[in-house]
Amino acid sequence: MSQALIAGISRTTRPQSALRRFLALDAVVTGGNGLAYLFASEALGDLLGVDAGLLLELGVFLTVYALGVGLLAARPQPPALGVKAVIDCNVLWTAASLVALVGWLEPTTAGLLWIPMQAATVAGFAALQWAALRATRNP
Repeated sequence: MSQALIAGISRTTRPQSALRRFLALDAVVTGGNGLAYLFASEALGDLLGVDAGLLLELGVFLTVYALGVGLLAARPQPPALGVKAVIDCNVLWTAASLVALVGWLEPTTAGLLWIPMQAATVAGFAALQWAALRATRNP
């Protein structure tokens, strides 16, 4: 991904700012998803065809994870090791979502749409964060 594309998406030419913005966006989206799973696990479980207990557990995990990503985004210069951990977690989440979809979940039509869509979103965060991290090393 080129620095010009990263700058256009993040609306800044400063790689450190772009990285922080991508982390913050990840934190907001992941936190919103986590809170939805926490507070509406029964309804979303019915809608998606996913066990409500699993969604509740995922909601706890995602909410805590989002807080950590948000704290990382709030730092003037997020440490590379922390950013790499977020990227790795995002890649792992993407893979696990797709494996679960074909391996053991039996989702509804809404679930068949939602699970790959959220996996693609998380993969997009990983790609943007990786490109921005690389740009901070090669300004």
